Amino acid sequence: MASSSVSAGIAGAGLGLRPEHFQDFIRSPQPVDWIEILTDNYLVPGGKPLYFLEKIRSDYPVTMHGVAMNLGSVDPLDLDYLKRVRGLADRIEAHYVSDHLCWTGFAGQRLYDLLPMPFTEESVEHMVQRIQLAQEILGRPLVVENLSSYLANPSGMREWEFISEIVTRSGCLLLLDVNNIYVSSRNHGFNPIDYLEGISRCPVALCHMAGHTDYGDHCIDTHDREICDDVWRLYRKTLQMLGVAVPTLVERDDDIPEIGVLLRELDRIREYQQQLTEPHSGVPYL
Repeated sequence: MASSSVSAGIAGAGLGLRPEHFQDFIRSPQPVDWIEILTDNYLVPGGKPLYFLEKIRSDYPVTMHGVAMNLGSVDPLDLDYLKRVRGLADRIEAHYVSDHLCWTGFAGQRLYDLLPMPFTEESVEHMVQRIQLAQEILGRPLVVENLSSYLANPSGMREWEFISEIVTRSGCLLLLDVNNIYVSSRNHGFNPIDYLEGISRCPVALCHMAGHTDYGDHCIDTHDREICDDVWRLYRKTLQMLGVAVPTLVERDDDIPEIGVLLRELDRIREYQQQLTEPHSGVPYL
């Protein structure tokens, strides 16, 4: 696999910064290589989250991850929103700004969900144009994330072909969510290794890891529990196929535990990253 990785000054294992852990970071240094903030919680001139972020960011590199860029919608891009995102990124010196390959609203109404695109050439062209405009306003390459999905897409492309075309043509970077690949592979019955092979041309900036809820015949990307062994195995295979220790983040958005639980998951990420320099065990993922 010939995919590349782009570090932009961050490495190792990162943690999504949540209010439940503000005091942990204030009280003492945490063994966290970088933090990621939820962009849309900080697009205000003041307030408690921004107050704590300003205190914490001086000790850790920061990336931004949003949910409201609405890249796939037919509504015009919200240029004021993009300018506010850029203002925050400049203010906190964010290493990356990311959002999702999806649409989140229509006719001026926000739907508060990450909704999938049809995997068509028309959608590719639409997304490429909008990503390029967003990058012009942001003044930097945008990082885009793959979704978890729950309904079969009848279009001719496979998801990995769709993503690869968008990233290659637009000049953006990829945030590869390993849990989302696993969840979608379970829901749609494809081999996740095919997915990894399919994004081989994409420059991968970051990886995300998270927990999901397994209902037996389908999975939901809930981010409310520890990462399961199957996703850890897929992550290990992902790093082996990429051939580089891509900076990787643990996401936890609900039922948030004390920080020590998440730090143990960061340790496991570093363990797999370090194995890239050790002999391969030869054990296949599937």
